[in-house]
Amino acid sequence: MIILLIMILLLIGADQLVKYWAVTSLRDAGSMEFIHIGDTKIIDLTYLENRGAIFGSMAGQKWFLIGFTSLVIIAAVAAFIRTRGRSKLLSFSLALLIAGGIGNIIDRIRLGYVVDMIEIKLFRFAIFNVADICVTVAVFLIVIYMLFIDGKKDAAAGKAEKDD
Repeated sequence: MIILLIMILLLIGADQLVKYWAVTSLRDAGSMEFIHIGDTKIIDLTYLENRGAIFGSMAGQKWFLIGFTSLVIIAAVAAFIRTRGRSKLLSFSLALLIAGGIGNIIDRIRLGYVVDMIEIKLFRFAIFNVADICVTVAVFLIVIYMLFIDGKKDAAAGKAEKDD
């Protein structure tokens, strides 16, 4: 549990550090190449002030987004405490979700928008940040846990009850 709390703090710190760099160094440049193979751009660093949610949706809804994110963080913390010891994967996933949520809510409260900077150029996806990566990986892992691990535990428990 302590390791996961330290991980949460480190991820929030990394997110804020990268965002600080983007604001102080990347904002004026706008965009710079980051990873490319030959002439093929893979990832660029592009400064973006996202005033909405995913893909800029709900732009201008600062207080709704702060409220919704706060509720998600509170629910994740409650689940983290309630399910501790149940599964390392679930605890890790919830820690990622908490770190990502806090990383982005800091920006929304402090700046009124979220600073994004990682742009996948290979297939023109979106511009996102470290906190977004944490949230995306967390949701993916939670879905995997629910479908393939927790479901099997429930099925095994049900089978054991029938056998008794």
